[in-house]
Amino acid sequence: MRKIDSILEKYNDKQLTISVLGSHSALDVCRGAKDEGFKTLVIAQKGREKTYSAYLKSVGPVGCVDECIVLDSFKELLTTTVQKKLISRNSIFIPHRSFEVYLDFDYKHIEDNFAVPMFGNRYLLKIEERNMRPNQHDLLAKANIRIPVLFKNPQDIDRLSIVKVLEKERGFERAFFLVDNYKNYKSQVAKKLKAGTISEGQLENSVIEEYVVGVQVNFNFFYSLLHKRLELIGTDTRRQTNYEGIVKIPAQYQQKVLKMTPLKYEESGHIGVTILESLLENIYEIGERFVSTCKKLYPPGIIGPFALQSVIIAGPPKKDIVVFDVSPRMPGSPGITATPYSEYLFGKSISMGRRIAMEIKEAVRGKKLLSIVT
Repeated sequence: MRKIDSILEKYNDKQLTISVLGSHSALDVCRGAKDEGFKTLVIAQKGREKTYSAYLKSVGPVGCVDECIVLDSFKELLTTTVQKKLISRNSIFIPHRSFEVYLDFDYKHIEDNFAVPMFGNRYLLKIEERNMRPNQHDLLAKANIRIPVLFKNPQDIDRLSIVKVLEKERGFERAFFLVDNYKNYKSQVAKKLKAGTISEGQLENSVIEEYVVGVQVNFNFFYSLLHKRLELIGTDTRRQTNYEGIVKIPAQYQQKVLKMTPLKYEESGHIGVTILESLLENIYEIGERFVSTCKKLYPPGIIGPFALQSVIIAGPPKKDIVVFDVSPRMPGSPGITATPYSEYLFGKSISMGRRIAMEIKEAVRGKKLLSIVT
């Protein structure tokens, strides 16, 4: 028997609490859980707790956070003391990207020592890191899903490409920069090393990929293990600073601004977008292939939410989809409720947080909770 199974069997499934780290998409998770009748708990870090402990605290019919546990550091979440608190509240934990980031990408600890039952497949979280094998590129290739051309050797760069490398000071942020040949690459790297933006060690783990020209769309899927069904919950695109501000400046001034202000791609939010209906079948097929491949490589495969961050490119012969990033967990875009895809399926707009709560609720009712947690 799995250790998680023995913990879960002691739970009072009529008193479950949906728990989540206080960042990223915690409010989406909590609102969805409240709407389905669950108690909610947020683990926040001191200095960042007011959103959850005050402004959106549950008070009668308003708010969505029933309880907020405040820690000096997010890393304390991995301590036995904090885990016992969550387990005592019959917690089902919902992972998102900040959960991985603020725990210093300690996937070994997350997989082996985090004793709180987790919705989804915790063993899939690490595929997001490109320096692990198999990673998301391996899965996408195995699934026969088109990805950007990758350059292992910077000397091979022969087109506009984007270099993705972690920042030196903020190890969770990536210092993206554009290059179009090896000479340009060496020049930009030298400047960033001198400025202290990146380090030699981080550069060794960087990814250089073709810059794909097209429309960026994130396809936010949910795979229901209970129904064996792939669902497109919504679509969105990122808003990034300072990239967006710079591209809105008239072209004749952009170079002047870039000399004073380095181009950055820091995420600041998301906005909902829609896509041509004629593309939907292709999109679903890509999602199905990804689900099937994950099941083979990381059984039981995808459980619940995942996102394929993609670019829709022009023909000929026809428009195509290139996937450049994978989120094998809760996506960070509550704005997907503004798109119509969940309503087409359910007859009403459903957030990803609520879709997760619906699956947990149904699993409890059917005595199948063990099958959707790890």
